[in-house]
Amino acid sequence: MAGAPIAQFEHVTKAYHMGTVTVEALRDVSLNFFPGDYISIMGPSGCGKSTLLNLLGCLDRPTGGAYTLGGQDVSLLTDDELSEIRGSRLGFVFQSYNLIQQLTVLENIEVPLYYQGFHADESREMAMALAARVGLTDRVDHKPFELSGGQQQRVGIARALVNDPLVILADEPTGNLDSKSGADILDLIDELHAQGKTIIMVTHDPDIGERSMRVIRLRDGQVEEDVRKE
Repeated sequence: MAGAPIAQFEHVTKAYHMGTVTVEALRDVSLNFFPGDYISIMGPSGCGKSTLLNLLGCLDRPTGGAYTLGGQDVSLLTDDELSEIRGSRLGFVFQSYNLIQQLTVLENIEVPLYYQGFHADESREMAMALAARVGLTDRVDHKPFELSGGQQQRVGIARALVNDPLVILADEPTGNLDSKSGADILDLIDELHAQGKTIIMVTHDPDIGERSMRVIRLRDGQVEEDVRKE
């Protein structure tokens, strides 16, 4: 794709030390992620998919190599600085939704805005607009246990959009859903991509891989294949 990468891995390695054993989850991975990309990260269990997503999401640091996000090398940032990056530049969609059960739909969407210091009225207005964007206007006062799985994931997607992120990172977003709800969520993700969002999604589902414009396959901590569709 044209233009500078929105995120870049340069010879990234991630190793975990378990007693006397060192496990290399990623080995010398170099990848460019461009604005407007819609990527599926695929591969067998234990190949490094989740590790890759955690590094992209600034939830972990590389053992070696460099990770640049939005032109900034985030490899050596402090925990507080990484937290700031997560809050301002990244949106997360989780397989298990990660909603706060005691809060309403609207309040769950507002949580990231609270930590960013938005005024209550502005926060409420933004959350209402996002609830409408994901088709939940009539559910804003419901708690998560009153929603279907698909509706809960819509809340998760709305929450991921609150900071207008550079990148949306999705970890098996349809993994806990039935086929109809999963298809609805994928349609919503397709819409977000069509609106210009950059999406990087871990999935084991080949049908999801077919929907994306680029598929990165990992095996044994390395890039086995990186294919962009015409």
